[in-house]
Amino acid sequence: MERDRPPEESEAAVPPLLVACALGIERFALRGGGERGGAPGPIRVVRTGMGPAHAARGVERALAREGWGGAAVIASGFCAGLAPGMHPGDLVVAEETRGPDGALACDGTDLLVKALARAVPGRTVHTGPLTGSDHVVRGPERAALAAGGAIAVDMESAATLRTARAAGPRPLAAVRVVVDAPEHELVRIGTVRGGISAFRVLRAVLPAFFEWHRSLLLPRR
Repeated sequence: MERDRPPEESEAAVPPLLVACALGIERFALRGGGERGGAPGPIRVVRTGMGPAHAARGVERALAREGWGGAAVIASGFCAGLAPGMHPGDLVVAEETRGPDGALACDGTDLLVKALARAVPGRTVHTGPLTGSDHVVRGPERAALAAGGAIAVDMESAATLRTARAAGPRPLAAVRVVVDAPEHELVRIGTVRGGISAFRVLRAVLPAFFEWHRSLLLPRR
């Protein structure tokens, strides 16, 4: 599935898809989705490391590879839910990401919501602003972000998409799986049921990414 080489000549007309995540466990889950759904072109799942600075550097390097400069980019992995009633394993599709440099609109949000409903039936999909932070957010700080309208927070999505946009026009999206929520705070991923649930959902999302990618390649009328 992951190709570090330049795309083949036969693939050159199809823009690649770059999926960026921070953690090894996220990359393991995303790659575990295999080839289900049929990728329309080259795909890479790249681990950038934690935090906005690592995310920016990792995406910049990935897009600098030969043949990858025009890739569509999805920021993915786990997040903290901010809205009441969220549960571990819920999905978040960002309408926009928010960071120190402002908000950045995402592409094909409705497409992703429908594709995820097919890929992970029975899971709740939330849409709204996904805000960024340079540290783990808990307690009162989490409540303050929710009061500002954000539905979830993570440390990499805003930097990932901002860096990708700075490198040139391309489709951008952010899809996260809630690993903890206001009523279900998690200390360590994988040590409780919520972390395991989120991992299983993340493992199933790749076909929805393929569908989003394929739909954006169709001629516009």
